[in-house]
Amino acid sequence: MAKIIIDGNEIDVPAEYTLLQACEEAGAEVPRFCYHERLTVAGNCRMCLVEVKGGPPKPTASCAMAVKDLRPGPNGEPPVVMTNSPMVKKAREGVMEFLLINHPLDCPICDQGGECDLQDQAMAFGGDHSRFAENKRAVEDKYIGALVKTTMTRCIQCTRCVRFSTEVAGVTDLGAIGRGEDMEITSYLEQAMTSELQGNIIDLCPVGALTSKPYAFSARPWELTKTESVDVMDAVGSAIRIDSRGREVMRILPRLNEAVNEEWISDKSRFIWDGLKSQRLDRPYIRNKGKLVASSWNDAFTSIAAHLKGKKSAKIGAIAGDLASVEDIYALQQLMAKIGSVNVDCRQDGSQINPAWGRGSYVFNPAIVGIEQADAILIVGSDPRKEAPVLNARIRKRWRMGGVKIATLAASADWTFDTVDLGNNPQTLNDLVAGKGDFAEVLKNAKHPLVIVGQSALQRADAAAILAASTQLSQRDGWNGLSVLHTAASRVGALDLGFVPGEGGLSAHVMAQSGAADVVFLLGADEIEIAAGAFVVYIGSHGDKGAHRADVILPGAAYTEKSGLYVNTEGRVQRANRASFPPGDAREDWAIIRALSEAIGKKLPFDSLSDLRAALFAAHPHLAGLEQIAPVDAASMAALSQLKGSIASEPFHHAVTDFYLTNPIARASATMAECSALAANRLPMAAE
Repeated sequence: MAKIIIDGNEIDVPAEYTLLQACEEAGAEVPRFCYHERLTVAGNCRMCLVEVKGGPPKPTASCAMAVKDLRPGPNGEPPVVMTNSPMVKKAREGVMEFLLINHPLDCPICDQGGECDLQDQAMAFGGDHSRFAENKRAVEDKYIGALVKTTMTRCIQCTRCVRFSTEVAGVTDLGAIGRGEDMEITSYLEQAMTSELQGNIIDLCPVGALTSKPYAFSARPWELTKTESVDVMDAVGSAIRIDSRGREVMRILPRLNEAVNEEWISDKSRFIWDGLKSQRLDRPYIRNKGKLVASSWNDAFTSIAAHLKGKKSAKIGAIAGDLASVEDIYALQQLMAKIGSVNVDCRQDGSQINPAWGRGSYVFNPAIVGIEQADAILIVGSDPRKEAPVLNARIRKRWRMGGVKIATLAASADWTFDTVDLGNNPQTLNDLVAGKGDFAEVLKNAKHPLVIVGQSALQRADAAAILAASTQLSQRDGWNGLSVLHTAASRVGALDLGFVPGEGGLSAHVMAQSGAADVVFLLGADEIEIAAGAFVVYIGSHGDKGAHRADVILPGAAYTEKSGLYVNTEGRVQRANRASFPPGDAREDWAIIRALSEAIGKKLPFDSLSDLRAALFAAHPHLAGLEQIAPVDAASMAALSQLKGSIASEPFHHAVTDFYLTNPIARASATMAECSALAANRLPMAAE
């Protein structure tokens, strides 16, 4: 630690701190445009100038000078830094005057208005007139894709967007051309950006040069109601803020959560909101003579009760979808128990994971922050860039820190970090366990090995053998590096509930086959095809595949329209909060199941969400610990490593083929459809 005096206050800070960080530690506010805590230092806006006593006779850029670079006083006194002296004030006013020379007076029509760093700092350091009478510089707007709108005349060349795309996202989409007044930020030949995290540059831009294209001219920030929630587009559980106006969701932004997503979210999480308005189910439907006809709730319940009457419980099943909350799945589980059926499953993608193997077999055991401790990473049957872009950014962050080797045993992908390619033969795991090969030596010497197992590996018949080998490679004293990466937000919560077939029960894929089941309930399950013959009841929010197959549709609520618990891929319990209300006659899924239970004579013992949660927490106490991860039993990990079976040579496939169209909300989004088309058009070029 080093002593430093800032504005008369003596504090101790790490010697590696920059002056800007030290000032913040002392409670002094330092304006900045180019500096960002998660990006490298550029030092090109000069707004963060401070005065260093005994230093050069001019202001110093506080973001670019470290505390250890300061000289003590003549008698060994701590260095003195001033953030509000006359020199600093005059210097900042000068910087602001230069920044505003070419910046257009767009505030009344700029989407950044009310959230603009330049606007805020101009109020503090701007003058009431300009000394410059020359024409302002004009720059052509650039096309960089369907998500980010550019007005490059406003750009102040802070290069935050360039540094983010290169350092965090791992793509070289953006760069600078020209020098001095002619400098411009642009993409290569004005092509669309390729990153799945590109929307984050909107938040990073301190002016109105980069704004949200789908949200453009829709609302002002002070009009919006802000609701803190969690994202369900993947299993990471990123912290988000839902901004709504009335009943309409207007935009989705990230929230800070150092343990999960830091301050980033994927483009699917950010721009999915237009899909919440399209293809919505807002009333019950009954299939009559091959066509779905609008009906009342009573008629829909009566139809279901009639088809259940006389049916054997062994021929009745339920499948939970990827976006269902824990409460919804629990309510459906209790209903099926009342009916007497053990045909329940949450693994509509064919995953072979089994909660009987222990909780450690299906969670990201070292947690997402544990990635930063890893000194060797093996990726098995996964493409984190498509399956969990925010988690992929954390892997890249660890790689940039150095001291880690990453190997891939998966289908070929566009990695954003250097990897050792072990091919795509799953039997290579046997060689690694046996200590054969260079990377086997790396894993053997690693103190914190991390083995990331993706859904492509878990959807195979030899999933148990793959998990056993991965467990053996990832265990050390005091360290459990087995990291299961899910793609469905509901999966871990459903597995915690035991929403898998009971003894003699039918799996989702068996239920989908012809003649296997007479009645199937689909709780937002849209990624599975149910063969003809079964009577299908669909409970969900969008008119997607499940609704097209259904004989009765019961309209449910989307994740922004209900309060619900989710458990992310690391086993962290999170709560999504309601930001708006479902359209028309749609209701929350658990309430639909409760009403249906009474209509079929199997009444469930709860009348409110609080009653349901009380029963849920009594049965599964760990779900009451919000933002907590329940510990994993070490004995179960030892048993997991001994699972029997042999690994087949069949190569891994891609669990996610189209990042932008993985669920019914995404498929209803025009923005996601445009992004998907742009990505598809890039594929031939990438192959070349």
